[in-house]
Amino acid sequence: MLDANLKTQLKAYLEKVSQPFEIVASLDDSAKSRELLDLLNDIVGLTDKITLKTDGTDPRRPSFALNRPGADIGLRFAGIPMGHEFTSLVLALLQVGGHPPKLDEETIERIRGIDGRFEFETYFSLSCQNCPDVVQALNLMAVLNPNIRHVAIDGALFQEEVESRQIMAVPSIYLNGEHFGQGRMGVAEILAKIDTGAASREAEKMNAKDPFDVLVVGGGPAGAAAAIYAARKGIRTGVAAERFGGQVLDTMAIENFISVPETEGPKLARALEEHVKQYPVDVMNVQRASALIPAEQEGGLHEVRFENGASLKAKTVILATGARWREMNVPGEQEYKARGVCFCPHCDGPLFKGKRVAVIGGGNSGVEAAIDLAGIVAHVTLLEFDDKLRADAVLQNKLNSLPNVTVIKSALTTEVKGDGNKVTGLVYKDRTTDELKSLELEGIFVQIGLLPNSDWLKGTVELSPRGEIVTDERGATSVPGVFAAGDVTTVPYKQIVIAVGEGAKAALSAFDYLIRN
Repeated sequence: MLDANLKTQLKAYLEKVSQPFEIVASLDDSAKSRELLDLLNDIVGLTDKITLKTDGTDPRRPSFALNRPGADIGLRFAGIPMGHEFTSLVLALLQVGGHPPKLDEETIERIRGIDGRFEFETYFSLSCQNCPDVVQALNLMAVLNPNIRHVAIDGALFQEEVESRQIMAVPSIYLNGEHFGQGRMGVAEILAKIDTGAASREAEKMNAKDPFDVLVVGGGPAGAAAAIYAARKGIRTGVAAERFGGQVLDTMAIENFISVPETEGPKLARALEEHVKQYPVDVMNVQRASALIPAEQEGGLHEVRFENGASLKAKTVILATGARWREMNVPGEQEYKARGVCFCPHCDGPLFKGKRVAVIGGGNSGVEAAIDLAGIVAHVTLLEFDDKLRADAVLQNKLNSLPNVTVIKSALTTEVKGDGNKVTGLVYKDRTTDELKSLELEGIFVQIGLLPNSDWLKGTVELSPRGEIVTDERGATSVPGVFAAGDVTTVPYKQIVIAVGEGAKAALSAFDYLIRN
């Protein structure tokens, strides 16, 4: 199952296992069970600390649990955790085997102190770059607290279960049989939802903080670069982010970040966070800003308020809140979001195997999505508003070579149709004739660009007609002492490498402002 190189790497990791444990597999006579058995035999053959039993009785087959004698650990994989989930498997083996997690002691104690009964189920796909964060967070919580149980389920392998629960997007998380959440979540986000009182405690801690010299709002590439450059100047720096990594976390392949030939978004996001943590930066994650109160006079303290009731003050502020997927804003879209309306073809594509889907948008991201989905689904219809596609020629040539793709140009989507539970089709207007036409399908992937995360700033700093923060060549906004960087601004070309440079520039400008005021 594992090649020689992967076995060598895994063997080195498993040397960190300090406490013996067992893998208990629940199998049947299917090919997938045999495949899982091969994987588990490869694992136990690399260390004498792990033993394998094949007498499991779990109804999900193939699946396996990790059990440590004397410990009540509820951790199970239903399926074969390869692809993006192989790292989740390795971490689970290490953590069940006693290797300490990379988590601060305060958070560990919070997890251990949670009381009640929490039965989590996470549906993932092996091609989903967002799923491992959820799987790894819940696995770790299950290792630390016997009140928390978790099973990670490969949705592509357990199709009947996925269809009965009408799951059309991953990661999809259930708690005690009820839907708990959708999309990427880490330990901090999950704790915030199940640890009652956590928000008020965090707000109290934030309110007690002294004013910062520089407060960065946002934790994407621009925010991370701004924090690093500010901290290197020796000034008191804080970062408050809704989720550290920002939109990079939702990016599959990155091949144009200079000096890094290729990487994946989540991997780059982790590297950015680790780099920031090498400096004395106060990082406050899972914090959504709600208002900016500018200083009453130049040189005074600005205030940023947050949805949890907290307030932070700073001599200068750098706004780096990034952007989010643009939605179609048509009837039915919100109703069927995550029930057929999707935004990540890599994550959710496998759930539509053998089905009909549409891709909205003819730019690079839309055409790339159509190409990827064509290898999974029965048929792809790409709808483009303009009378021509805007994607690179090489992508268009590839798209046109695929037999199960139809391209419709001059098409304006006007409605998402459904049966009350899931998407059944869409309606679009032919812009050349004004005729309304319908498509029957099971999934819609929206790829029509980005919207700046600036709603909370209206009436405070100058915004462009598109909602972007207007900045000058130094990253300064219309409010003295308030700077901005990255995709939330008017800077052209929304690229990671540009956001990093803009974040560094904004920090240098903020420092220059401080020494002059």
